[in-house]
Amino acid sequence: MKNINLLKNNGIDVDSAIELLGDLEMYEEILGDFLEESKTRLPKIEEYKKNGDMQNYAILVHAMKSDSKYLGFTKLAEMSLEHQLKSQENDINYINNHYEELKEEADKTIQIVKQYLNK
Repeated sequence: MKNINLLKNNGIDVDSAIELLGDLEMYEEILGDFLEESKTRLPKIEEYKKNGDMQNYAILVHAMKSDSKYLGFTKLAEMSLEHQLKSQENDINYINNHYEELKEEADKTIQIVKQYLNK
Protein backbone atom coordinates (compact mmCIF):
# COMPACT_ATOMS: atom_id res chain seq x y z
CA MET A 1 0.00 0.00 0.00
CA LYS A 2 1.42 3.35 -1.02
CA ASN A 3 1.57 6.07 1.60
CA ILE A 4 -0.08 9.19 0.19
CA ASN A 5 1.18 11.15 3.22
CA LEU A 6 4.71 10.80 1.86
CA LEU A 7 3.64 13.12 -0.94
CA LYS A 8 1.57 15.44 1.25
CA ASN A 9 4.29 15.76 3.89
CA ASN A 10 6.71 16.84 1.17
CA GLY A 11 4.55 19.76 0.06
CA ILE A 12 2.81 18.05 -2.84
CA ASP A 13 -0.80 19.16 -3.27
CA VAL A 14 -2.18 15.68 -3.90
CA ASP A 15 -5.80 16.61 -3.18
CA SER A 16 -6.10 19.26 -5.89
CA ALA A 17 -4.19 17.03 -8.34
CA ILE A 18 -6.59 14.13 -7.76
CA GLU A 19 -9.52 16.51 -8.05
CA LEU A 20 -8.16 17.65 -11.41
CA LEU A 21 -7.24 14.19 -12.71
CA GLY A 22 -10.23 12.24 -11.42
CA ASP A 23 -8.87 9.57 -9.12
CA LEU A 24 -5.80 8.17 -7.38
CA GLU A 25 -5.22 5.51 -10.03
CA MET A 26 -5.04 8.12 -12.82
CA TYR A 27 -2.83 10.31 -10.61
CA GLU A 28 -0.37 7.48 -10.03
CA GLU A 29 -0.32 6.64 -13.73
CA ILE A 30 0.56 10.24 -14.58
CA LEU A 31 3.19 10.31 -11.81
CA GLY A 32 4.80 7.36 -13.59
CA ASP A 33 4.65 9.21 -16.90
CA PHE A 34 6.29 12.23 -15.25
CA LEU A 35 9.18 10.05 -14.04
CA GLU A 36 9.69 8.59 -17.51
CA GLU A 37 9.50 11.99 -19.16
CA SER A 38 12.00 13.44 -16.68
CA LYS A 39 14.70 10.99 -17.78
CA THR A 40 14.95 12.74 -21.14
CA ARG A 41 13.50 16.15 -20.32
CA LEU A 42 15.95 17.19 -17.60
CA PRO A 43 19.14 16.42 -19.60
CA LYS A 44 17.67 18.29 -22.58
CA ILE A 45 16.82 21.31 -20.41
CA GLU A 46 20.42 21.34 -19.19
CA GLU A 47 21.75 20.97 -22.73
CA TYR A 48 19.63 23.89 -23.97
CA LYS A 49 20.83 26.01 -21.04
CA LYS A 50 24.48 25.22 -21.82
CA ASN A 51 23.97 26.07 -25.50
CA GLY A 52 22.06 29.27 -24.70
CA ASP A 53 19.06 27.93 -26.64
CA MET A 54 16.43 29.88 -24.76
CA GLN A 55 13.63 29.06 -27.23
CA ASN A 56 13.81 25.30 -26.66
CA TYR A 57 14.64 25.80 -22.98
CA ALA A 58 11.39 27.76 -22.63
CA ILE A 59 9.39 25.01 -24.36
CA LEU A 60 10.70 22.30 -22.03
CA VAL A 61 10.39 24.25 -18.79
CA HIS A 62 6.86 25.16 -19.87
CA ALA A 63 6.09 21.44 -20.23
CA MET A 64 7.63 20.76 -16.81
CA LYS A 65 5.57 23.61 -15.34
CA SER A 66 2.35 22.20 -16.78
CA ASP A 67 3.05 18.67 -15.55
CA SER A 68 4.07 19.97 -12.14
CA LYS A 69 0.92 22.03 -11.85
CA TYR A 70 -1.33 19.06 -12.71
CA LEU A 71 0.53 16.80 -10.28
CA GLY A 72 0.49 19.22 -7.35
CA PHE A 73 4.23 20.00 -7.37
CA THR A 74 3.51 23.62 -6.46
CA LYS A 75 7.08 24.77 -5.81
CA LEU A 76 8.47 23.12 -8.95
CA ALA A 77 5.60 24.59 -11.01
CA GLU A 78 6.32 28.10 -9.69
CA MET A 79 10.06 27.79 -10.33
CA SER A 80 9.46 26.36 -13.82
CA LEU A 81 7.12 29.25 -14.64
CA GLU A 82 9.77 31.77 -13.60
CA HIS A 83 12.34 29.99 -15.80
CA GLN A 84 9.87 29.88 -18.67
CA LEU A 85 9.21 33.62 -18.48
CA LYS A 86 12.88 34.54 -18.10
CA SER A 87 13.96 32.29 -20.97
CA GLN A 88 11.24 33.82 -23.17
CA GLU A 89 12.78 37.21 -22.34
CA ASN A 90 16.17 35.69 -23.28
CA ASP A 91 17.44 36.43 -19.74
CA ILE A 92 20.34 33.98 -19.84
CA ASN A 93 21.89 35.46 -16.69
CA TYR A 94 18.78 34.64 -14.66
CA ILE A 95 18.68 31.12 -16.09
CA ASN A 96 22.36 30.51 -15.34
CA ASN A 97 22.12 32.00 -11.84
CA HIS A 98 18.98 30.06 -10.85
CA TYR A 99 19.31 26.82 -12.80
CA GLU A 100 20.77 24.82 -9.90
CA GLU A 101 17.77 25.68 -7.70
CA LEU A 102 15.39 24.46 -10.41
CA LYS A 103 17.41 21.28 -10.92
CA GLU A 104 17.55 20.58 -7.18
CA GLU A 105 13.78 21.03 -6.83
CA ALA A 106 13.15 18.79 -9.84
CA ASP A 107 15.54 16.13 -8.49
CA LYS A 108 13.96 16.31 -5.04
CA THR A 109 10.48 15.96 -6.52
CA ILE A 110 11.57 13.00 -8.66
CA GLN A 111 13.06 11.24 -5.62
CA ILE A 112 9.83 11.70 -3.64
CA VAL A 113 7.76 10.33 -6.54
CA LYS A 114 10.14 7.37 -6.98
CA GLN A 115 9.88 6.61 -3.28
CA TYR A 116 6.09 6.85 -3.41
CA LEU A 117 5.80 4.62 -6.50
CA ASN A 118 8.51 2.25 -5.21
CA LYS A 119 10.58 2.73 -8.37
